[in-house]
Order: sequence, then structure tokens, then C-alpha cells
Amino acid sequence: MPPVVAVTGASAGVGRAVARAYGGRGAKVALPARGEKGLAAAADDVREAGGTPLPQPADVADFEQVDAAASRIEAELGPIDVWVNVAFSSVFARFADVSPEEYRRATEVTYLGFVHGTMAALHRMKRRDNGTIVQVGSALAYRGIPLQSAYCGAKHAIQGFNEALRCELLHEHSGIRTTMVQLPAVNTPQFSWLLSRLPEHAQPVPPIYQPELAARAVLHAADHPRRREYWVGSSTVATLLANAVAPGLLDRYLARTGFGAQQTGRPQPPRQPANLWEPADGPRGFDYGAHGEFDRLAKARDLQPVLSRHHGAVAAGLAVAVLAAGQLLRRAKDRR
Repeated sequence: MPPVVAVTGASAGVGRAVARAYGGRGAKVALPARGEKGLAAAADDVREAGGTPLPQPADVADFEQVDAAASRIEAELGPIDVWVNVAFSSVFARFADVSPEEYRRATEVTYLGFVHGTMAALHRMKRRDNGTIVQVGSALAYRGIPLQSAYCGAKHAIQGFNEALRCELLHEHSGIRTTMVQLPAVNTPQFSWLLSRLPEHAQPVPPIYQPELAARAVLHAADHPRRREYWVGSSTVATLLANAVAPGLLDRYLARTGFGAQQTGRPQPPRQPANLWEPADGPRGFDYGAHGEFDRLAKARDLQPVLSRHHGAVAAGLAVAVLAAGQLLRRAKDRR
């Protein structure tokens, strides 16, 4: 039987790439998301890839909508095997330039949206004591950067909430698994539709990766959810290790470089849509797809995720190499 997978925020970006990848496996893919054009196109993507789509208009900030979507998914597709939380919104601006209402809305979508999706999925999975929940996070779940305080705060909150939930499931000896995937900067449409008060057009902090690389990592995490967390991309590993060793030094580095690194040098478009309150791909919008506007700069592959998936073999290989090197050194000393 093909698995039943729900992907929030599947109308664009990483969620869109994840939905398409599951379609390629022949899965039944539910698509809880706002908007119309992107949602319809995401359903077409899943269908063309070989899967069965179920577009489900829903605002993840509203638990009643998410719970109703989960009920419809199970009624029409069957029991949910995997729930992937991706949907988010935010504001590109200095903290002082974000209103309380905007901050609240960004938090409700990005943080509470994950909580709502997890609640809806867990309620149904507990009946069967089986299922997997994947939280799509970011390196910014550990390392805050300027101009993205609402997003960083929400991702930090998701990290803490998911750790607490995982401990509870382990305590209960539950058959349900939850894991988190920390992503690097990804070439998604968010830089073309998030509310921005920057003087220049926003961009991801290089190096930039394509959403398909993120999607492969998400599917691998869902297939192997016993690991509590996956770091994706060499830049994510470098950032999180640097933050663990010298967070104060990183504060000063980002204070110097973080403003310029997140802006292209081109003026901010005067009529750029803002999807904080309304979807940018609504009746008057268009389908943004999985990719943003940085294809020329984005990398499709990175060695780090491959090494991460086979970290046991890599560790064993390194251990063998160290032992072999030690033996060679001892022999060299004996010959002297």
C-alpha cells in the first residue's frame, strides 16, 4: 500500500519539493496549505510524478482548520503515516521595525503552525501507536541572525517543543517517532513574497542550496526517524559548530556581515507581495513553484548530507584510518 503523507506549506518552496518527491514514490500526498494557484500546481506536480494528491486549503495558524484537514485526509486517503511540518511566514526587518501584530502572526504561522500540525497528526497516530512526524527546521533554530528575529524565535521554539515531545514519546515507549531536519539557506520563493522592510531585495545567506537537496534530506529523515535530528549542508554544520564553540564571536561577526549578506544590492521592489496575512498565490497571484530566483547561485548537491546518512560507516572508516596510521607510525619508529 502506498504511504499517506501530509506536507504543510506544500504550495511552494521546500514543501513543494517534498510533496513532489513523495509523489515520485507513488505516495498519497495531502497538501494542507493556503493559496490557490500554488496549491493546484502542487497537486499537478504530485500527480505527474506518480502520486495521488489531495489539495486541502488550510491556514496552519488556525488549529480547527488543521484538524479538519487531518480528518479529511484520513477519510479520503487513509491513516496518516507521515506528517511533515514545513509551512511558515515571517518578516525581513530589524526587530524595532516589526509591529506586535506582525510578530504575533509570524509566530502563529511558523511556530504554532508546527504545534497544530503535530497535535492533529499525533491525535490520530496514537490510536494506532504508529507514525512519523518530521519538523523542518533551520540552522537558525540554534543560531539567530539579524533581520530575521521573528523567524529565528519561532524556529528556536520549534526546537524546544520537539525535544520535549520526543522525551514524552520515549517515556511512553511509543511507536510514534518525531525528528527534526535543520536546513541551510535554500533557494525558495520566500525572498520574493515575505513582508520586507529592508532597503534592498532580500536574499539567502550564501552558500545557497536548491530545495530538492532539502527534500531528499526530509524524506531520508522520515524513513529513518530514530535519529533525533539531521543537519543538512556543510554550511549548517559549520555554523552550528561555530556557535557551540564561540557564540559571542559569532555575534560580532554577524553584526558586521549579517545585514549585507542578506541583501542583494538591488533596491527592494516597491510592489512586492507579502504573504503574512494573505497568500501571495491567491486568486490574483500566480504559482511560485519550488525554486526562488537564485538558481544561478544555488547548489544542487553537497557531500555533507551523504556523509550524514552514513555517519556510522564514516566513523568506522575514520577509526580504521586512525588505527592504520598509528600502526604505520609505530613501524616507522621501530625501524629507527
